[in-house]
Amino acid sequence: MGDKEIRDAAARLHSSAIRLLRTLRREDDGSGLSAPRLSALSVVVFAGPTSLAALAAAEQVKPPTMSRIVDALVERGLITRIAKPGDRRSVEIEATSEGIQLLDAGRERRVGALVTRLRKLADSEQRALARGIEILERVTR
Repeated sequence: MGDKEIRDAAARLHSSAIRLLRTLRREDDGSGLSAPRLSALSVVVFAGPTSLAALAAAEQVKPPTMSRIVDALVERGLITRIAKPGDRRSVEIEATSEGIQLLDAGRERRVGALVTRLRKLADSEQRALARGIEILERVTR
């Protein structure tokens, strides 16, 4: 492939990835959380206990904005604040079992939506897609 073909493939992949994420985001409505709250919860669940500053940086928002998001998630019982031993001013934010379950349920909804779409493909297309996913995983490592 030449540079033009590689650039075209990259542009098409970019557009497809955005469309895929937008399609699957519709499944997130079942969580009852706004996109920023769901995203913050996801970071806490997958990254493990974290500080407010680190969470704000990961979500690319200012700490006061993240503080409001965290307050709402604490109120819903999805995350908790834990004081660090020896430093009462410093806290870590950690997901509760309810938060983890909510995120797992959302993942299952999104995967289920994909399964429904993938079943409509011919067997040969499913195999080709599986190979493409292997390549994509290698590219994104």
